[in-house]
Amino acid sequence: MDVLSQVIDSMRSGRPRFARIAGHGVWGGRLQPVAGVAFHVMLRGACTLIPSAGDPVALGVGDVVLLPNGHGHGVAESAGAELEDVPLMRGDEFRLEPQTISLGSSGRPVSAMVLSGMFPVDDKRCHPIINDLPDIIHLPAQLGHEPPLRNVIDLLGGELDKPGIGTESAIGSLLDALLLFALRAWYGSHGAWVGWGPALNDRAISHVLCRINNDPGQPWTVHGLGAEAGLSRSAFARRFTTLVGRPPLGYLTWVRMNAAAQTLRESDEPLETVARKVGYGSEYAFAAAFKRHFGTAPGNYRRQNSTVSKGA
Repeated sequence: MDVLSQVIDSMRSGRPRFARIAGHGVWGGRLQPVAGVAFHVMLRGACTLIPSAGDPVALGVGDVVLLPNGHGHGVAESAGAELEDVPLMRGDEFRLEPQTISLGSSGRPVSAMVLSGMFPVDDKRCHPIINDLPDIIHLPAQLGHEPPLRNVIDLLGGELDKPGIGTESAIGSLLDALLLFALRAWYGSHGAWVGWGPALNDRAISHVLCRINNDPGQPWTVHGLGAEAGLSRSAFARRFTTLVGRPPLGYLTWVRMNAAAQTLRESDEPLETVARKVGYGSEYAFAAAFKRHFGTAPGNYRRQNSTVSKGA
């Protein structure tokens, strides 16, 4: 699994949540902080994103905005518009099904339509790449360098305008694709030397990241990972830590713990089997590492988060 795929996978602590905001005349909405990555897609008209800190951002049709840290903010007809609370963005009240919330002057025609939502993120599972992203990622439609992103936006708009059988599932899948293509577009346009950009663009380090992600159960050592990168142990450790922001075995532990957590949620495999799958020789060593990372024992984590049907 490549790094961006790992990012998307690590964020799947819940389904993407979304709704359309319809602006009428002079309008403005205040969106509360969320435990995840907030996003907006400008479907019609124009509006202004009003961050909690920093300058307003003008949005036009086809623009995409990500707020990786989920900070509270506003969207409005203009930067000076009065903001009313948008209840759909209050954590658990944020709906899963498609809906439209109208803001502004009642009786006035719709002047702007924004698809707004969030990707729920569990802090313990959140890939470190998310923490290195800027507070606001703005991808103007004029970029034009990422046709897949534009295609996803068109498909989202069409599905919302004419919903049919399976619309909710279709939109959820399209939103996953939106996040992936948006991150790819951002790194492709100006992120090569920002945050994780150097690691993603370094062939040796990117290769090692993929090897760890694809096979976390291997008995990896710094020497062995260095060999994968074609570097000496010391040169590899130094380069990896500089580009990734944590030492090789620290990243390996993070990947192992998240792979274990996913297995615990999605299967009833014995803990001993889970431990072996993620590279631990004993259930005891695995349980100790898991508790250090998540603050709870593997068995407790499974009981609280299992998605396995208890029927039959």
